[in-house]
Amino acid sequence: MAKTVLEVKNLKMYYFTNRGVVRAVDDISFELRKGEVLGLAGESGCGKSSLGFTLMGMPTPPGKIVDGSIKIDGREIVGLPEDVLRREIRWQKISMIFQGAMNALNPVYTVGYQMIEPLIYHKGMEKEEALDVAQKYLELVGLDPEIVYRYPHELSGGMKQRVIIATALLMNPSVVIADEPTTALDVIVQAQIINLMKKLKKELGLSMIFITHDLSILAEISDRVAIMYAGKIVEIGDSEKIYYEPAHPYTQKLLAAIPRLHEDVDRLEFIPGQPPNLINPPKGCRFHPRCPYAMDVCREQEPGMKEIDKDHYAACWLL
Repeated sequence: MAKTVLEVKNLKMYYFTNRGVVRAVDDISFELRKGEVLGLAGESGCGKSSLGFTLMGMPTPPGKIVDGSIKIDGREIVGLPEDVLRREIRWQKISMIFQGAMNALNPVYTVGYQMIEPLIYHKGMEKEEALDVAQKYLELVGLDPEIVYRYPHELSGGMKQRVIIATALLMNPSVVIADEPTTALDVIVQAQIINLMKKLKKELGLSMIFITHDLSILAEISDRVAIMYAGKIVEIGDSEKIYYEPAHPYTQKLLAAIPRLHEDVDRLEFIPGQPPNLINPPKGCRFHPRCPYAMDVCREQEPGMKEIDKDHYAACWLL
């Protein structure tokens, strides 16, 4: 079995707001293996991006990690001082492809200036050497090396996204988190970015967490899929198992809401209601107010993860 590069156990990250404590990441556990792509899917507001930033050791204020463990290459990072995280962990061990490339790139600096900063800071490279490395990575993602001398506004959306991908790979991290890297791109560019990610996974052996709400994209790239709902992972397993034999009612409803080309479907499914308020989530299973199969036990007790098949787990009292 492939080496485990990321191990997350009972992770909790809450936002401490004036209105109350938002349980955005609530008791999450999973592993990521070397060379594997783990897809993370769920509705908007379920905690996907919050989990991504938490794994980087940089939850958005007023968020704080309140419990749990994050081990990257066997090293515990929860509790490490900020200067150690910045110097030894971020970008070197774990990096992130941010959602919305234009927001991640500073418009007043050239692409090269922004790309070489981590190389100079972490590796002690001279400017010219760092620029050479940046140009090689731009070529790797299918861009002209001369783009290092351009400003972000001179690039298209797809080109900016490729720059962000190249920047995330510069330090050869063990884990890459891709936070909805195809959002706001047109369908053609989306396909190009997905093909690029598959190519990089094959050539570099990337271990990646791919965050999206689009299950059809995950079908293209993921080895395993985790489904999040209201701050919790409700199902996780091999992508084929998740797509062909979904066990949790939420996963079943999500998949039934996707149009299919080669199947006659009278109408698409939908999930009634809306995700719960995570300041005061429902007692028991958090999905029970929207679940067509809810029983009395669902309203009173929270279900634990049950193994349905090899490496296929779901949290539901029906199982």
